[in-house]
Formats: sequence, C-alpha cells, structure tokens
Amino acid sequence: MLERTNCGVIRTSQLGQKVRVNGWVQTNRDHGGVIFLDVRDRTGIVQIVAHPDTAEIHALAHSLRQQDVVEAIGEVIARIPETINAKLPTGEIEIKITGLTVLNRSETPPFSVDDDCNAGEQHRLEYRYLDLRRPMMQRNIMLRHKVSHAARSYLDSQSFLDIETPVLNKSTPEGARDYLVPSRVYPGSFYALPQSPQLFKQLLMVAGMDRYYQVARCFRDEDLRADRQPEFTQIDLEMSFVTQDDVMAQAEGLIAAMFEAGMGTKLETPFPRITYAESMDKYGLDRPDMRFGLEHINITESMRDVEFKVFREPATHGGLVKVLRVPGGSSLSRKEIDNYTNFVGIYGAKGLAWIKVNDVTSVPDGLQSPIVKFLPEDVLKGILTQCDAQTGDILFFGAGDKKVVNDSLGYLRVRIGHDLGLIEGKGHSMVWVVDFPMFEWNADEKRPESLHHPFTAPYPEDLPKLESDPLNIRSQAYDVVWNGTEIGGGSIRIHDAETQARVLRALNISDEEANEKFGFLLRALKYGAPPHGGLAFGLDRILSLMVGAESIRDVIAFPKTQKAADPMSDAPSEVDDRQWKELGLRRRKTTIDLA
Repeated sequence: MLERTNCGVIRTSQLGQKVRVNGWVQTNRDHGGVIFLDVRDRTGIVQIVAHPDTAEIHALAHSLRQQDVVEAIGEVIARIPETINAKLPTGEIEIKITGLTVLNRSETPPFSVDDDCNAGEQHRLEYRYLDLRRPMMQRNIMLRHKVSHAARSYLDSQSFLDIETPVLNKSTPEGARDYLVPSRVYPGSFYALPQSPQLFKQLLMVAGMDRYYQVARCFRDEDLRADRQPEFTQIDLEMSFVTQDDVMAQAEGLIAAMFEAGMGTKLETPFPRITYAESMDKYGLDRPDMRFGLEHINITESMRDVEFKVFREPATHGGLVKVLRVPGGSSLSRKEIDNYTNFVGIYGAKGLAWIKVNDVTSVPDGLQSPIVKFLPEDVLKGILTQCDAQTGDILFFGAGDKKVVNDSLGYLRVRIGHDLGLIEGKGHSMVWVVDFPMFEWNADEKRPESLHHPFTAPYPEDLPKLESDPLNIRSQAYDVVWNGTEIGGGSIRIHDAETQARVLRALNISDEEANEKFGFLLRALKYGAPPHGGLAFGLDRILSLMVGAESIRDVIAFPKTQKAADPMSDAPSEVDDRQWKELGLRRRKTTIDLA
C-alpha cells in the first residue's frame, strides 16, 4: 500500500509523484465543475482537486462537508501561476486525485474549527477535541512537545536521571490545599496528590542518585487565575554536591535549550543577577521586568521631618515613601492620571499623589500638583534632585505600608511601561533574583512562615540569627524571571537534620508535629545526606508566554476551567453509593455548579 504523506510537507520537489494523504476536509469549493478541497492534518493544509472526468470521484468530492475524514490518492502537480497561494507552504502545488475514500462523516461542528473561531471558551472546552483540531491549538501542543523534548534531551546530556516520584503521597498541609484521595484499604485515611515532588527528590539525593529530573504532574487545590490550574506540569530537577552557582548555571543551559527549540532564540548566558532587596527597592516587585527603566526612588528618610502627614507618618512609623519618575509624563491628562489612581487602588493604595514638572528651574511655580502647597521649597527641590527630574516629567508618589507601596508602584511601573511603548520589541530579559528572605511575617497567625518552603537552606553566616532574628535571615533561594514573569525557582536545601529541626521550630512547628509530618525526611537526613539543591520550571507558564496566550489553558491539551471543572467529561462528578460505602464515607448533599 502507498505510504501516507503528511498534508503540510508536500512541496514542488515532489512534482509528478503519486501520494496518499489523510485528513479532515477544511473547505469545499466548486469552481466551474472542478472541486477543490482543502484537506488538513496536524502538519498543515494541502489542496486536492477532483475533475468532472472522474465522475464517481467528482460526485463523492462534491458531497464532502467540513470535518469529514478522507483518504485521497493522486499525483502532485504544479498550480497555475495565478492560483499560487503564497500564504501556504504547500501553496505552489495541488494533488490531482485518482482515488478518494470517505473514512468517516462528520456532523456539523458546534463551532468553526479554525483560528477565526469566535465561540466562547466554555463552549470550546466542552468540545475540546474539536478545539484541539484548530491550527493554533495544534501548533501550541506541538510546541509543548518540542520544548519538553528539548528539556529532556538537554538533561540527559548532563547525566540527569529521569525518575518518577509517587503520585499518592502523605498530606503535609503547608501552603496551598492538597487534593485528597480516600483510601479504601485504610478507612478514614487519605492520600494527597503531590503539590510538587520536593521531599521525594531530596530523598533521591540521600539515596545517591546524584542528578534527578522529572517532567512532573503536580496538583494544588487553590483558587484559580489565568496562569493557574488545579493540575499542572513542572520540569523538576535536583543535584547533589553543588552550590547555588552550579544549579543556576545548569538551569541556564536548560532554559537556553528550551528557548532555542521553542522559539529559535539563542539566549545569552550567564543571566544577570539582582538581589531580592535591590529588586524590591528599584522595582517594587520580586519579579522585575528589566526591559525598561522607570526605577523607583526611595525618599523615605527625607520625609521624616516634613509637616505633610501623608508622607511623614509612614516615614516615621516603619512605612515607605517612594517616587516613580516618568520622563515626558507631564503630558498625561487628568483623566489618564485618574485611571492610574484607580489602578493602584487594586493593590490597596488609598490614592496616588503626583507632581507635574513643567519647569524644573522654577520651584514651586514650575510644579503643578495639589500637594505642592504642603511641601516646603527646599523639600521640593530635594525631591527633584533625588529623582533627577527634568522639565516635562511627572512624579508619582506612593506612601504608606511597605507592601502596599511596593505593589502599587511596582505594578504601576509595568502598566506605564506598556502604555508608553517602552516594552514592546525589547526581546527577552532573563534575570535571577537571589538572596530572598528566609521568612516573612504571618500577621494573622502571629508567626514567621517560609517565603519559599521550610526545606530551603539559610546562608551559613545568617544561621546564628535563626532564633533571635528570623525575619532578617537570607535564604539560598533563587528565582528566574523572564520579562517580568517568574518562570522557575529553587534553592539549596537543608541537608542536616539539626538545622532542619531548628527551622521547623522557628516556624512554630513542634518536634512532635514535625516528626508526624516530615519524620521520614528528618530520619533520612541523619544517614549521610549530601549537600544538594535544585529548582523547578513551570512548563505551562513558559509555553503560554512563548505563544503569547492569555491563559495557560491554551497550551494544555485538556485543561480545567477557572472553577476547576472539565465541561467535556463533566468532572468532578458524583459517585454511586457503593463507592461511598467501600470508602467508609458518608456524603453530605451539596449543589455543584460546574459552569
């Protein structure tokens, strides 16, 4: 039998050859009795032609409708010049068919199976198998294959072992909620689906596996956003006998391999580094977009003695006062400024003070703002000097709680960067953020909590402060940020049992509770655990950024909705009474809305 040829790969080099193609009918056109069919498979489209002189084939071709599945056999011929389609890779050829078989008929699809489809996402998810036939979705899924294959190939070349870790785990409720799986064999007991392979990959280092990786499925029962899913995929790795620099260098090679495979882009390595403290000071966020300037200026100290209460109060009571200078921003209208004021309100800011610098040489007359009258001339001059303000600039001020100021001005910086066209066309900015705090303060529970996770190692020189000053300890943690989005992160791990126990105590986790939750890890650390570290990349997030998708759902074959439901398979669903009884559980009647 003639071997199948993919639709999208046929070229003029095959003129005169006999080929067999299989695929779905995309369009059917009758031009003066000659039938032209566009047949598509995942490699692309090819045009096939049925002439009236083959009556049976012609009649069959005429009967075909969109999404019918066909097999066509014929000769590759050149299109006449005026019918060449330069937009298609196969646009210079067509297939004059001598055989046509309908492999399956299709009902009328519930939406147009092409990239111009305007059906709502909920409807497309209900018929996801049709949505996946659209060229855009097929390109996305093929890109996913290429990038994950490149990651595997790179890690294989670096002597990593691909090792699977358990999916049915012990629940350790730290951070996001676990998905729980009831055990039939042990009534009343539950497994948890893994939020990450963290503990098991550390155990593999204790086991001497030295270099581990896994394209791992992970699960988190948390509120969803566009870049979150209840089940997701991460490229996970761990290494023994390494420093932070070793792990980061290995990760850079991996990212470079993924980008070259997925985007044809050669990234420059090593990536620049910035400390967490510097990132927060200059950009307000721990995932800075370094493609443009608009750095924050901290004027807290110089606001301690001003009479203007809005600035003085945070400056003298542990808060923050910052300025975002926008060159040429004095041309902003009052409506645009009001829009920015509403925008920062999303992040908790109570307002957005501003000063337009109409003439930097004339203070205060050359300054336009409701707050100018509250600030003495010398203070205004000091602000202009600190900010290196120029005529035509606008200064935006954030004052108050540190987190609110950093968040509001941090996101405002990004918003203005987009609005002013400072970001577009600037390529790929990769940066490592390092030296994260070990802990942050949980105001609700009045205790420190891990900024990353409780297995992250502190810097040895900071370890003596663990009990006395835990909030000022730096961790050996590192995140990699691409154009303002964190795409991966990791740390050097704690590899001795005593330090691990001390860190858990600092988190108000008693020895008894620690043994109950993490006893298997603590015991393992006593048996010659090597120094080790690693990191994980969010594969779905990286892919969505590569293709410019608004949601990671566009790069996952069968995703869930924002309510963690699958409208195609109707999951989650009720189970019958027999299964409840086998599990030793009783149901409480509730209403489920999967919309």
